[in-house]
Amino acid sequence: MDEVLIVGGGIGGLATALAVLRAGKRPVVLERVSEQAVVGSGLSLWPNAIRALDALGVGAEVRARAVTDASGGIRDSAGRLLLGVDAAALQERFGEPIVVHRAELMAILRGALPDGVLRTGIRVTAADESGRVVTTAGERDAELVVGADGIRSVVRRAVAGEVEPRYAGYTAWRTVVAPPEPVTEFGESWGRGQRFGFAPLAGGRVYCFATANAPAGAPDGGLAELGERFAGWHAPIPMLLAAADPAAVLRHDIYDLPALPRFTAGRIALIGDAAHAMTPDLGQGACQALEDAVTLGAILAGDGDLRRYDAARRPRTQRIVARARRMGRAGQLSARPLVALRNAAMRRTPASAQLGAMASMLDWTPEESATIAL
Repeated sequence: MDEVLIVGGGIGGLATALAVLRAGKRPVVLERVSEQAVVGSGLSLWPNAIRALDALGVGAEVRARAVTDASGGIRDSAGRLLLGVDAAALQERFGEPIVVHRAELMAILRGALPDGVLRTGIRVTAADESGRVVTTAGERDAELVVGADGIRSVVRRAVAGEVEPRYAGYTAWRTVVAPPEPVTEFGESWGRGQRFGFAPLAGGRVYCFATANAPAGAPDGGLAELGERFAGWHAPIPMLLAAADPAAVLRHDIYDLPALPRFTAGRIALIGDAAHAMTPDLGQGACQALEDAVTLGAILAGDGDLRRYDAARRPRTQRIVARARRMGRAGQLSARPLVALRNAAMRRTPASAQLGAMASMLDWTPEESATIAL
């Protein structure tokens, strides 16, 4: 038996299918929705993720549809710089970060798979350590079951039992707009309990995202609420909101996962949000899922010992989850004295210190996946 059953057809699941193919195994991806919607959001891909895409054979195609991230750093609501980013130094040290539309990355990953690998409209209802899964299309057995089914993962129950995601204390809006004037700089602005960010995409589009402190499940005021919250913020934020389509604004409360005791059990391995869902504050969610895929593929091409996957991925991703959560808490501070202290500390942070702090995330290479010691 050489079938690897991948539950979930998102970025992590599709990337894992490519990695499994390269390992000489036969992937089958089960996706519960019959037709995946075009999600109106952008995606930051840091150099570690781009190396993973190169290892999967699709890096060049992704770069061709992306825009290089020339970050303008973090500003306050009036546009005053709080923390600058030396884009040239970042690129020289780690490589070039990019931004791509999520739907375009998904299309590239799907297009790289042979016909028949992706099976849609099939929902997995249970899995166990033996490699057996129960689906709406019947039961099946596999050499390996990969749980790539997100933060509310069904497969995870067989590895870690019932795990309740943690609400981060804030909600987020996302949309893609076509502004009347070009936007070439990337930026994120922090206020009191809310943030707004924007990133150019190919074709003159701009990905916009915003956050605000709110109880879980609070009513969604949509674009009108965004207009009220960010009225008076610096350019180009008003222009971007004015260009937005109310029907294209997505809102999701932000959750992450507590640290799991393990990522593998028997013939099951967890990847992406099923294993280590994190807040979006470091832009590493999809990046870590891509690393997971490459690492698992390298192990399957070798001795297949899933303990190596757990040893390689669990400590690293759980550190990043914790770091993202801390960053989110800092960004969502709302008390005036604490915001003033935060802003003052950011202004005093040298660019060199910022690059040094990023090293542990961005230095990852696919070669590490093949040299994992237990």
